Order: sequence, then structure tokens, then C-alpha cells
Amino acid sequence: MSETAAAMRAEFTKLRGVRGTFVALLLFAPASLLLSALGGWSARKAIESDNPLLRSDFTPEQTGMDGVLYGQLALIVFAVLLVSSEYSSGMMRVSLLAVPRRGQLYLAKAAVTAAAAVAVAIPVTVLGYLLTQFALGPHGAGIDTSGVPRALAGAVVYLTMMSLFAAGVASTARGAVVPLAVLLPMVLAGSQILSTIGATKEMVRYLPDRAGMRMLTVGSDDAPTGFAVLLAWTVVALAAGWLRHRRWDG
Repeated sequence: MSETAAAMRAEFTKLRGVRGTFVALLLFAPASLLLSALGGWSARKAIESDNPLLRSDFTPEQTGMDGVLYGQLALIVFAVLLVSSEYSSGMMRVSLLAVPRRGQLYLAKAAVTAAAAVAVAIPVTVLGYLLTQFALGPHGAGIDTSGVPRALAGAVVYLTMMSLFAAGVASTARGAVVPLAVLLPMVLAGSQILSTIGATKEMVRYLPDRAGMRMLTVGSDDAPTGFAVLLAWTVVALAAGWLRHRRWDG
């Protein structure tokens, strides 16, 4: 077994062994699926009662993506805890004794973050969409509807890249408090609020979450641009995290 593979195996073991990190990863599925079902059910009630509060841009296809957008908060917490827990506990010294090459250790953490995100994102994204359409009943749309498969694939890529972005921010901060205090409010409501303000409306399109969401937009021609912007943020965050990790002295 190569040193990199051994390092990744050790990181997977840590993932399962640290309760908070593992629970955060597991919460992504029930949170996303529950919100997907509730979203479809509430939209169906609004349609059938001709509720004026139903979004003017409502489509069953796009509503099927909403669950994972809220569920991603659990993935962000997972990625932050996976990277930051060893800095705060002092266990990073032990990890560096086992894997002296800092770049190798950092790569292993990033690879495990991405692998875990992909492993849960693929089934949850698909099941979340199907649950939403089931809850919508006769108002739902098939998973093979034009634009939906691409948006589902975009959702998986988005969730993975946001997890890596969060991991990079956590490594840069060497802790969990600041990344969670910034990222969770930003994803939950911050960028949405800024998008309604004239002075920041254009700028907010280039924040990582808002840009990346274009990949989840069914029928959007702007998905490649959103991917490029989120990729740039992710690369910068991971690079900054690597530089801080390289200079970590305990």
C-alpha cells in the first residue's frame, strides 16, 4: 500500500471515529430528504389551493433541487470538523508523526472530504428529487425531463466543491468557529439577502454558493460560468489552507 493510500485509509478511520464529524455527515441524508418531501408537499398544497404565495418562478423540476441546498449545511459542518478537529485537539502532532509529509497528509484529508461528499451526494440528490416529485403528485416531473439529469449531476459537483471549499477555509482558520460562523449564515441566508440589495446584487453573483447554484438550475446556460467561479473559490481556499497547514507548528 502506498503512503498516500495509507494516509487516506487513516483519514477514513478518523472520520468514523470522531462522533461529531461522522454524525454531521450522516445528517445530510435525513435533512435533505425530509426537506425535499416537505417542499414537494407544501408546493402541491399551494398549487391546489391556488395560493398566491407560491413562487412566481415555481417549476417542479427546480423544486426537486431545493432539499439538498438546505441539507448542504450538514456537509459544510462535516468538512469543517473533519479538518479542524485535529488542530483544536492537538492530534495534528500525532498525525504528522504518522505522515511526516505535510502535503501528503493535506491531500489525504481533501481526498477523503471529496470522497465522502460524493458518496452521500449522489444517492441523496437523486432520492431527494424523486421524493419531491412524489409529494407533488400529479404536478410532478420525471427525472428524465429535459435539463434535470444535468442539474442533478451539477448538484453533486456543487456539494462536493462546497465541501472542499469549507475544508480549505477550516484549514486556513485552523479551527471550526470562524468557518462555521461565516459559512453557515452565508449559505443559509446571507448571500440571498445581499442579492436583493442594489449595491451588492451584481457582486453576490460571484460568491461561491450563489455562483455554484447555477449548476443546479434546470435548463440554465450559465452553469459553466457558475462552475468556473466556484472552482476558483475552491482552489484558492484549498491553496490557502495548504499554506497554513505547511506552516503549522503546533
